[in-house]
Amino acid sequence: MVQRLSTVTCPVTTHVIDLKGLSAPLPADLHYDMADPYAIRLSLGAPTMRPVDWVFARELLTEGLRRPTGSGDVLVMPRHHPHPHSLRVVLRNPAGTAVIEMAMSEVATFLQQTFGLVPDGEECLHVDLDRSISELTGRRA
Repeated sequence: MVQRLSTVTCPVTTHVIDLKGLSAPLPADLHYDMADPYAIRLSLGAPTMRPVDWVFARELLTEGLRRPTGSGDVLVMPRHHPHPHSLRVVLRNPAGTAVIEMAMSEVATFLQQTFGLVPDGEECLHVDLDRSISELTGRRA
């Protein structure tokens, strides 16, 4: 796990589950940046390839360690059978659905590091509102 002053990155090996329940390993990174304190980025794919990025709430990933949560494009749930120590993330878009599994211990360690940077409930203290408005409107601050 790499931690800089304002970011945490954790390389993880995920497993993509196909329709028959068979899995294939896929390298990935979990990334957190204080500049976007509510979000986690999951980058799927080898570093030599162009990764596919999914951005979703840190709270969603945290809650997913305890119970199934989410709706819409991203669902997160702990696995109980046959892999009780894994976390399942379901990613959906108009092109299809991907089911990803990763070790709960790796995700929990990653989240612990993110909360070391920005404690739960203090995210609003790290939001750059001027930058956010500029990004939404396409104007420079």
